[in-house]
Amino acid sequence: MRIVVTLAIVAIAVLAVVAWNMSTERVPAPSEATGESAPTPGGGAPGEVEAPAPADPGVAWNVPKSWTTDLAQGMRYATYVIPAPKGGAAAECAVYYFGPGQGGGVDANIQRWIGEFRTLDQHDIVKSAPGGVKVTTVDARGTYVAHSMRTTEPAGEKPSWALLGAVAEGPQGDIFFKLTGPEATVGAAAADFNRMLGSIRKK
Repeated sequence: MRIVVTLAIVAIAVLAVVAWNMSTERVPAPSEATGESAPTPGGGAPGEVEAPAPADPGVAWNVPKSWTTDLAQGMRYATYVIPAPKGGAAAECAVYYFGPGQGGGVDANIQRWIGEFRTLDQHDIVKSAPGGVKVTTVDARGTYVAHSMRTTEPAGEKPSWALLGAVAEGPQGDIFFKLTGPEATVGAAAADFNRMLGSIRKK
């Protein structure tokens, strides 16, 4: 009788060990079970499409060393902050590129920029072709009433302001340069702005 009881206990112990081993077998990860790839190191979902790279306007230029490259915003291709003369306020140069055939054309933009002044003290329009790229520039000064350069700035009239604008007719569409700010700051940056435009060349 004792032998039977002993054998029964051993059998129960063996069955318990087998059952425990079966319950602790590794469960395959979902990616292994379905054949899907594991998440990428950057955390993106499998098959996730990366954001497209900024469009290439097909031209390049030299940015003045004293200018600071800021983050592009919205439809801007680039943004540069121009330091102010001592005791003044900074200016900003925004560069826009919308693609081939986009942006409204040269003359329409030049006239729109001039129209951003309530009173216009002066404006000059000059055409050139640095590096084989046609460039039309405008220098306008007066009371500026367009939107502020940055959302943190109050809107409203800005007397004694200036705008240096340029449209470069690149091989893949027009590129628009718009430098705005207090007249003293813009005037001091005019030489650098013109040198930047003079450095425009096809890639």
